[in-house]
Amino acid sequence: MWTEPLYTAAEMRAAEEAYEGPTLDLMERAGTAVAQTALRRYPGADRIGVWCGGGANGGDGLVVARELRAAGREAFVRLLAPEQKLTGDAAENLRRAHEAGVPFVDEATPADLLVDALFGTGFRGAPRHEAARAIEELNAAEPPVLAVDVPSGVNASTGVAAGPAVEAHCTVTFHGPKLGLAVAPGRFHAGEVEVADIGLEAVETRHRRVTERILELVPRRGPRDNKYTAGAVVVVGGSTGMTGAPALAAEAAMRAGAGMATACVPASFNLVFEQRLVEALTRPCPDEGGTLTPQAADAILAASERAAAVALGPGLGRTEGTRGLVGYLLDTLDKPMVLDADALWAVTGKLDWVFSRQAPTVLTPHAGELGRLLGRKSAWVGAHRLDAAQAGADDAGAVLLLKGADTLVAAPGRGVLVCDLGNPGLATAGTGDVLTGIVAAFLAKGMEPRLAAAAAAATGGVAAGLAAERHGSAGMIARDVIEALSPALSR
Repeated sequence: MWTEPLYTAAEMRAAEEAYEGPTLDLMERAGTAVAQTALRRYPGADRIGVWCGGGANGGDGLVVARELRAAGREAFVRLLAPEQKLTGDAAENLRRAHEAGVPFVDEATPADLLVDALFGTGFRGAPRHEAARAIEELNAAEPPVLAVDVPSGVNASTGVAAGPAVEAHCTVTFHGPKLGLAVAPGRFHAGEVEVADIGLEAVETRHRRVTERILELVPRRGPRDNKYTAGAVVVVGGSTGMTGAPALAAEAAMRAGAGMATACVPASFNLVFEQRLVEALTRPCPDEGGTLTPQAADAILAASERAAAVALGPGLGRTEGTRGLVGYLLDTLDKPMVLDADALWAVTGKLDWVFSRQAPTVLTPHAGELGRLLGRKSAWVGAHRLDAAQAGADDAGAVLLLKGADTLVAAPGRGVLVCDLGNPGLATAGTGDVLTGIVAAFLAKGMEPRLAAAAAAATGGVAAGLAAERHGSAGMIARDVIEALSPALSR
């Protein structure tokens, strides 16, 4: 499979409700798995504090403390809820913990490792005052924190942290990875994630994580292909100070398997592009002061006649003229299209231009660009990435790829695909233009837009891994990723 499940809280409840055995068994397996991880990962931790809430997650924590004590560790519990409030399986494990002689403390106590069992997958919103203070205490403590199922304060279904949230060194999650552990900001609170099998059957999940196997779905050049049938791409962009962006996109498209790329660029800079782009063609277009004008449309339409996809926006510039050009091309070009950078600026407040298109369209914003499209601040997008990506796709009536460490691919009426195959080396200028070129190449090969966007994100991530092996990630540049695209797709 080229995707793996990502569970929401509701989907986990469905898996648990389908379990035919005693739910106490599930809690026992969950707590035992966390204890085993603690023993394996932190062999030098002799004194371990388990902070428990009053729900099922706290019940898991009580099992953890009991199992650690049975293994010879000096484990203790800090219970942040009155004992009488624990019910069901959690209450039974409270009884067992007392019976096993697990000590309970009323305040923060020195430890070598802390276990966060305050809130689980059912948590939503912001923690209340006492819980928030406990989370802040955990984060301020020196020992590493091992989270049970989900770091407390993180919404397991969305990754949102509406208030203080535990900064875990490691998270042991049960049955399958939770969506909130894959989507920022939750992913940055989780640390390393381990999945523990507790005996549940798989259920269908709406949202999925993209695996490297998606690269197998990308059409390769065959013996009967020529430069057009392999996928011809047109890149429209470039302006004063921004000649690199369309050049990177065109080069990336070809390294991603496109048979041909044509860069439609300002005539004023055509010589620059002629020297920069050896394999790609250039089409000089009317410009004014180094920025394309609406009169460039005829040349772009002519260049696009034999193209199978168009990338619009890299380095295009932000003028009323470029806005008009973008609107005209969206209305006139009946080709699959990817919109990035300044083309996204041009459609701000004009998403009906995208919505009305019949041809496949992919938008590739970062948080700031999506915030502008939605009329929100980029900080809101960063805190609500899942909702923001879905809202952008719904408003545009198109596939939307939200860039980031957890690249999200959303489409109207469908679950979100999460791709986290990259590395920090991608946080450099130009990699967004590279991604645009890859998406365009895959659209030109006939891939449907949601799959093309997800495959492009995965290809860029795998290529970044290969580039890091050769150059290191500390100073990786966009051209290093382009250089690794063909090897990534040829493996």
